Amino acid sequence: MRETFLPFAKPDISEEAIADVADSLRSGWITTGPKALKFEKSFGEYLGVPYALAVNSATAGLHLSLLAFGIGPGDEVITTPMTFAATANTVILTGARPVLADIDPVTFNIRPELVKKALTPRTKALIPVHFAGRPCEMEALEEIAEKNGLVIIEDAAHALGASRRGRPIGSPARQRQAAVFSFHPTKNITTGEGGMVCTACEDAAERVSVLRQHGMSKGAWNRYAATGTPHYDLLFPGLKYNMLDIQAAIGNDQLTRLASFNARRREIVNMYRKGLEGLPGLALPPEPAQGDVHSWHILTPLIDIDYLGFSRDEFMARMRELNIGTALHYQALHLFSYYGREYGWKRGDFPGAEFVSDRIVSIPLFPAMTNGDVADVIEAIRRVCGR
Repeated sequence: MRETFLPFAKPDISEEAIADVADSLRSGWITTGPKALKFEKSFGEYLGVPYALAVNSATAGLHLSLLAFGIGPGDEVITTPMTFAATANTVILTGARPVLADIDPVTFNIRPELVKKALTPRTKALIPVHFAGRPCEMEALEEIAEKNGLVIIEDAAHALGASRRGRPIGSPARQRQAAVFSFHPTKNITTGEGGMVCTACEDAAERVSVLRQHGMSKGAWNRYAATGTPHYDLLFPGLKYNMLDIQAAIGNDQLTRLASFNARRREIVNMYRKGLEGLPGLALPPEPAQGDVHSWHILTPLIDIDYLGFSRDEFMARMRELNIGTALHYQALHLFSYYGREYGWKRGDFPGAEFVSDRIVSIPLFPAMTNGDVADVIEAIRRVCGR
């Protein structure tokens, strides 16, 4: 057994990034300013998308994107039950109603044929989630959206560096489309907390830009810089969702390291595949479809609870006893009490999501893991599975 605890995720912050944060603190400019603008520019260039707008979380990005495309009371938004609560909560906060379409229990992504079945005259948007960094079937979802006049807002929180048939996730082909990334400490790159909204729609980008800063026509950088003017207009009621320069200082460095981070993630996944191949009691996710690139934000095997004779939660407890951290991504949305009370969702409604939700576990996967760390996880899993 390991002598020290291995977490399931840990950020890798360079000394250069730490120095740049210190530079921001010493400069006196710590809110949104030149480093946030640089981060937006670099991020947009990386994805080849005309508009990239930094915000203080992916949750904020989802909320702003929905508002920017006019989603509100009386509307319905179709999404997946296999996601974090923010995906549905941001829909609810606009006054719209979330509608769920079940997942493929192999890929964990939303099934386009079930999206079609969930359509009603009130459907105004789709939020596909690229689970763990595996691209959704975007061409099928975009076809549905085109035929029905729908907005697509991709929850790409897991998918930085992923691509679908050669097109980067986060580079929407349609005008009525956006993608939102997360920079939480567990993600492929981090800013501590933060997010990015990417779109090709100029009008939506303008609304996001204004909404994230109270609805003001000018942000602090425009008002307080040496060449700025203190006057501004209030265009509509907004929120306080902007990214700080302190955060962007970390993000600018992290973005330059994304390729190496993701390459190391793939190496670790391949080590797990080799070390756990054929192990009864545990099923690793399949390789991505041909032509796709998986970002491997998390590695989420399914525990064969029937074979092992104990639950996923017991598996996690036994791994913790061996000093190996794990996490749960996620309990299916419809199994939470609030959604059951509010929308009448119950166990049995989405069997694909329930099958996965009862068995899924996230095992350690982060670029700073050593080969020895990976070997320790493999040994612990084999021990817990009785092999």
